[in-house]
Amino acid sequence: MAQPTAGTAGGSSQPEVPTTVAAGQVSLLQRLGEDGPMRSLSVERNGAWQCVDCAGDGVTSRGTLAPELTERLQVLLANPKLADETDQARRYRTTCIDALTSSLITSTGLITSQDCPGEELTPVAGEILLLLTQATPAEVKG
Repeated sequence: MAQPTAGTAGGSSQPEVPTTVAAGQVSLLQRLGEDGPMRSLSVERNGAWQCVDCAGDGVTSRGTLAPELTERLQVLLANPKLADETDQARRYRTTCIDALTSSLITSTGLITSQDCPGEELTPVAGEILLLLTQATPAEVKG
């Protein structure tokens, strides 16, 4: 389980939105609907994470993934099948209105999914998303 540290209240500034990450790192951006606040989670190679507004309360939380979760995340991020799950490889387009949109930024590329019926499942990215949402304040559903 993650060990969170004390959060700090975020000001009115928007979280920095990464566009690329190094190998072994991952960022998760989530937004509920088109007008919802952006929630941002970044995880380093060593399992240290920072989550900005993950609970929608303006708080920034920090923690570290348990060693076995860090190891599992690294195995998933190194999986060659992840390249087939990128938005570019799938020619992904969002289709639902007012759904939770989750975007994983990996060194392989951007992988987007929505919490809506009929959404195409991405096995490796889906497992990364589940791991991150179970071990941090980020959410898997809107």
